[in-house]
Amino acid sequence: MYAKLDNMHTDSLHLHWYDRIWAAFIFFTRLPLWRLYEPPKESYKSVVEFWPLTGWITGGLMALTLWGCSMCLPYTVAVLLAVVARLLVTGALHEDGLADFMDGFGGGGSDRERILAIMKDSHIGTYGVIGLTVYHLLLVAALLSLPPTMAAMAIMAATPYSKMVSAPLIIMMPYARREEKAKTKMIYRKISWQAGLSLTVQGLLPMALFLWYSHLPWEMVVSVPCVVMYFLYMFINGKIHGYTGDCMGAVCLLTELSVYIVLCAL
Repeated sequence: MYAKLDNMHTDSLHLHWYDRIWAAFIFFTRLPLWRLYEPPKESYKSVVEFWPLTGWITGGLMALTLWGCSMCLPYTVAVLLAVVARLLVTGALHEDGLADFMDGFGGGGSDRERILAIMKDSHIGTYGVIGLTVYHLLLVAALLSLPPTMAAMAIMAATPYSKMVSAPLIIMMPYARREEKAKTKMIYRKISWQAGLSLTVQGLLPMALFLWYSHLPWEMVVSVPCVVMYFLYMFINGKIHGYTGDCMGAVCLLTELSVYIVLCAL
């Protein structure tokens, strides 16, 4: 068994870089890129390594929608359209994860297997509805508190950064289910130091440009999402002793939201 795992890991290392990037764009967005090229199935195990890079596209489209619509529509409408644009381009992938996360941890109590079973259930429950409602109310309110240009730039910075901050969960914890019971029927491979370096650049570059432009104190903007991620990691690991894709999506959205809330405070 261990030899087979080693061979799979070695094969994944020899995948072309463009296969892994293409797989990440297909997996994390609803752009019809699969019509142009379908990467090998094995490349989907490393999509987390390019998660922040996909945020350049999803965050960029959301930011462009907000900024462009604010020029000709009331700002509240522009913010709502920006949120809709993100839901369309991502297929509400992470929002679905947040809803399942809230249902599982809200209704599963301290029973690990019950939590995992609820999260795998495709039906949304009370906790999921409440979680999505509160999350989007906070998101819209936070963006409305920022000027349009600042809000657009914050989105472009926070989206990749939150994905970078959330990605280490696959190193910090094992996968909570067996591979055959995973929703996507696969488990992400562990991040190597080379991939970690690339991941860091993908997430930090937009944030560094934003902080340079805005002249805001970088300590809080950068550190608060990391603190939020750590406390969520402690909570998740204490409950189910591992991560799932739903946990990854929920942590990503909540760390991103923390960036906007910090900007409101500043």
